[in-house]
Amino acid sequence: MKKKSSKIRLWPIFPIITERILSRKIGRYSLLLHQNSETILKSNLTHPVFEIVARIAAETNTQAFVIGGFVRDLLLQRDNKKDIDIMVIGSGIDFAQQVASLLPGEVPVRVFKNFGTAMLSYYDWQIEFVGARRESYRQNSRKPIVEDGTLTDDQNRRDFTINAMAIELTPDHFGQLIDPFNGQEDLKRKVIRTPLDPDITFSDDPLRMMRAIRFATQLNFTIQPDTLNSISKNADRIRIVSTERITDELNLIIQAPKPSTGFLLLDTTGLLQLIFPLFCELKGTATIEGKGHKDNFYHTLEVLDNVAAQSDNLWLRWAALLHDIAKPQTKKYIPGTGWTFHAHEFKGAKMVPQIFRALKLPLNEKMKYVEKLVLLHLRPIVLAEEEVTDSAVRRLLFEAGDDIDDLMTLCNADITSKNQMKVKRYLENFAIVRTKLREIEEKDRLRNWQPPISGEIIMQTFGLKPSKPVGMIKDAITEAILEGIIPNQYEEAYQFMLREGEKLGLKKIN
Repeated sequence: MKKKSSKIRLWPIFPIITERILSRKIGRYSLLLHQNSETILKSNLTHPVFEIVARIAAETNTQAFVIGGFVRDLLLQRDNKKDIDIMVIGSGIDFAQQVASLLPGEVPVRVFKNFGTAMLSYYDWQIEFVGARRESYRQNSRKPIVEDGTLTDDQNRRDFTINAMAIELTPDHFGQLIDPFNGQEDLKRKVIRTPLDPDITFSDDPLRMMRAIRFATQLNFTIQPDTLNSISKNADRIRIVSTERITDELNLIIQAPKPSTGFLLLDTTGLLQLIFPLFCELKGTATIEGKGHKDNFYHTLEVLDNVAAQSDNLWLRWAALLHDIAKPQTKKYIPGTGWTFHAHEFKGAKMVPQIFRALKLPLNEKMKYVEKLVLLHLRPIVLAEEEVTDSAVRRLLFEAGDDIDDLMTLCNADITSKNQMKVKRYLENFAIVRTKLREIEEKDRLRNWQPPISGEIIMQTFGLKPSKPVGMIKDAITEAILEGIIPNQYEEAYQFMLREGEKLGLKKIN
């Protein structure tokens, strides 16, 4: 176990206003520094809840602190997600109710007695209150045995040094930073490290292994070697964590500026094989008769990063992650031709619901969106390789609908060839496809389009009940419009319907 500093250091948070404040760049963020000691500007603690907490702390003789991610993000000058964690020596639930009673208006308090916590919402902030506690764990459970504890106990149980820092809110010491594990130094060094022995930290709460990788990915930090080795050693413990919580962390990794960083860490530590083994099947290359194929694992991560550079859409990023997921199942070597992955887009689309179900992702329109993009991800590429015809563009617009722009973003991201001439040709052809898409959309209005002749009109015209001929006529009208045989207008489509009905021996009844 690492030796903890025997002395808790208190640094004044609020310097004299005239003193110079320095800012040091840390990754994508700036770390606040004071000319004499590390500090947080008083102006950053302006949320009204801090004043109310200080007032109640004085009246009830209670020690209160803001702790965890809020403190870390203040030091990094990083946009906070509107979460504030308040820790008190005593009952967090009682303290939360007192705070709510002094806030303007009716502020409901949600109490979680099993966890000894309470939460309230104030404007767009989520403020959680918890009493300081110590925790101990049984080997086969993530549910800790919880007891009341001290500030030291509470900081000892925190996941990482950068999340164990606290700012005191009690009036006599308001603004003092308490950093027993050198969290500020780790912020400067851009390091993720556990406060205590990482084997104990990760065995106690295995989800912290995912969190370590998530923070490293989000902040562009490295994981301290002993901590990283401990993740590999304890990876199998992730099996006792619920799928929902694992997927929450996986989504946060996917939403990072460069998600491949997290996936490579998940892979090297052995976690990826445990939480998403299907994705690991993409790894590897093969060569027969001097012909090889690219490693689809690294290709997919490159595509994911490319999409992440262009869009914050989580589900578009999932589509990038899954666009080639069926390549291992469809891989085939054909002598004289080479490696093929025929119909991997069709099989991949069918696999999406299974994957979403296994990972407890939403089985709704978000899943259908990913399914659609996986199915269609080759279509613009095929168009770019051939002559871009109006009918092909109409079909693409008809099938992609409002997701056509996201589909084109995915297809652009899918161009990872090291052959610059090939890349140049694809990009030029994609520009032609985009121009055609705009022209056809303006002319034929096919985005989210439905044929002008419905099944009901066909049945009324020919006196039919729902039957195969109705579908045949409707499909024929759709094909005629997509092929440009008739315009996308009611009268032309109606006359076409009559001719198709006549071919089937049907007569108009009215």
